[in-house]
Amino acid sequence: MQTRRLIASLAVGLVVLTGCRTSPDVAAYVGDERVTVAELEAAVEERLADEEVAAYAAGDEQAFTRRVLGSLVEQEVHAAAADRYGVQVGDRAVQARIDQLLGDDDPDDVYSQLAQQGIGREDVTESIRQQLIREEVAAADGQADALSEESLRAQYEQVRRELAEIEFGYIAVPDAATGDAVLAQLTAAPAGYPAVAAQYPGQFTLGAVTRRGPDQLPPVMADQLTAAAPGTGFTVEVSEVGTVVGFVTAVVEPPFEEVRPQLEAAAGEEVAQAGADLVDEVRDDLDLTVNPRYGVLRDGRLVEGDGGVVEILGRGGDDAAEDGRGD
Repeated sequence: MQTRRLIASLAVGLVVLTGCRTSPDVAAYVGDERVTVAELEAAVEERLADEEVAAYAAGDEQAFTRRVLGSLVEQEVHAAAADRYGVQVGDRAVQARIDQLLGDDDPDDVYSQLAQQGIGREDVTESIRQQLIREEVAAADGQADALSEESLRAQYEQVRRELAEIEFGYIAVPDAATGDAVLAQLTAAPAGYPAVAAQYPGQFTLGAVTRRGPDQLPPVMADQLTAAAPGTGFTVEVSEVGTVVGFVTAVVEPPFEEVRPQLEAAAGEEVAQAGADLVDEVRDDLDLTVNPRYGVLRDGRLVEGDGGVVEILGRGGDDAAEDGRGD
């Protein structure tokens, strides 16, 4: 779970291109910037200093090198996006986000899990930096309204009923006529539910009201319980049981501040996607090419091949996090 939360985009997609610039000393061109072969080799060695990363990379050293190259290219793309929109993301902000995502988990354990998938600490830091850049780019472009106080409260108004817990009980009775009578008793005096339920003990009678979320309601009466207002109820015929009286005593909606973290997380994903789209636009404007010695296009990915210059079209997102599990 933590690995998926902690890792953003590390991989890129590729398509074949002809007539592009090449140099044996350059691993990739990113606009006017270059990722040299020496820089790539140094980045690979830096990651291989971790024994667990090295063990992963030993399975396919060329594939690991391609992954590192993709990461370095994405670093340059995001740097270009940050320049275009005039944003900066410092080391403190990156570490604060990492700490937030780690929560109470042991950092060493999490980093070890990632290292076993070939993801070094350098990759984590840069991925989180890119995530923050996408958010800042979206904000600079005026697309961060979803995180405003007004937007969060408006979203809360839409979902608070869906998140409410329903306090209810149900009583199995001999027949429909008895059910109508019991429902009338409960409606007249909701606090008397325990005494009424005690008159009809059994497997399908709750002796006291219980409180559950919408996804924990009994399926046979979930719709009726969700629709019922506090202090009201209904009767329903249940196969092999007979008449069951359902009664709602309260609907407890969570306060805004309790739900706020969930709302912010959802809004953050929306803002991050807006930022990713803007970074994609920057990427499209760049002349991105990779030295053919590092692979060719196959099924939309840079893979081992026998030559050909490729253009990097990379994209960020959860699909790339999946790629982080292995080539």
